[in-house]
Amino acid sequence: MKLKNETIRIASLSIGYVEKSSTKVVATDIDAGINSGELTCLLGANGVGKSTLLRTLSAFQPKLSGQILIEGKDITDYTDSELSTVISVVLTDKCSVRNMTVEELVGLGRSPYTGFWGKLSKEDKEVVKRSVAMVKVEELIHRMVHTLSDGERQKVMIAKALAQETPIIFLDEPTAFLDFPSKVEMMQLLHHLSRQTGKTIFLSTHDLELALQVADKIWLMDKTNGMAIGTPEDLSLNGSLSNFFARKGIMFDRETGLFRVDNMYTHELRLAGHGQKYAMARKALQRNGILASRTIESDFFIETGELKDSVYVLHTPNNETVTVDSIEEMLEVVERFLTELPHKQNDSPAVI
Repeated sequence: MKLKNETIRIASLSIGYVEKSSTKVVATDIDAGINSGELTCLLGANGVGKSTLLRTLSAFQPKLSGQILIEGKDITDYTDSELSTVISVVLTDKCSVRNMTVEELVGLGRSPYTGFWGKLSKEDKEVVKRSVAMVKVEELIHRMVHTLSDGERQKVMIAKALAQETPIIFLDEPTAFLDFPSKVEMMQLLHHLSRQTGKTIFLSTHDLELALQVADKIWLMDKTNGMAIGTPEDLSLNGSLSNFFARKGIMFDRETGLFRVDNMYTHELRLAGHGQKYAMARKALQRNGILASRTIESDFFIETGELKDSVYVLHTPNNETVTVDSIEEMLEVVERFLTELPHKQNDSPAVI
């Protein structure tokens, strides 16, 4: 594992903007560091201030108070020209340029080094070529930008940021216009680039599930609880993710480390096992209003796991054993058993 250095240090940071004659404070007292070679994802609800924070860290708008150190130097001490060699930014807006090839667009990333005329040297062209190769779009290099798909266009914009050769890359909603497979590919690409290049990659996103699976660090921005920062696993264990989504209809499942729909449960039972069969059985039961877990004690219980002779074994309170070969059959047996139970009189789930 490569040694990681802190490239960004934030101390007592307050962010916001001036609206007419008053100052609108978005967030205060942010203290954090961002490391090289890591993918850091900024999460939060709409309107919480993610874009404001990203613009402030990018020096697109001034901070209200506090300190932002970029590679040990206060961000206000950089000139615009110096910042362009330290920070590159990929915005969420669709690139609408026409009559420009991919190679020419990526070449614009060399602007901080090419001077007034912007003529690329042999070395600049090599950087462009390497940047295109890193995002694996070599076959697109002579295509016109306006003919690209959303996913292809976003990769090209990342190649442009790589060609800028900055130690830090900020991205605002890089998966916003992509279909799900392209979202996954994009997040995997950014994670790989952080490792391959050792760059600091910091992005805002609404794709919670992907961020929790791919990010090295999560910044969870919340108006009520402030900023929570840590690995996805630590934020899961300390309750930050559960607290953030403690609202009707959404549950953070600590057992899987992912979010799920919070169904209304009428019954609960013990589900024994492990692996994919256990996870899929639990998901199906919960969708049907039955809270299932290894920790529940119940007379009726189901065994899953790597069973040799069957997929699922259901044990009833009268010592009957029913063997089934699919989740559909399992649900049918459970439903038949539930119809024979007395009607539940209160709102709490009844143990089967």
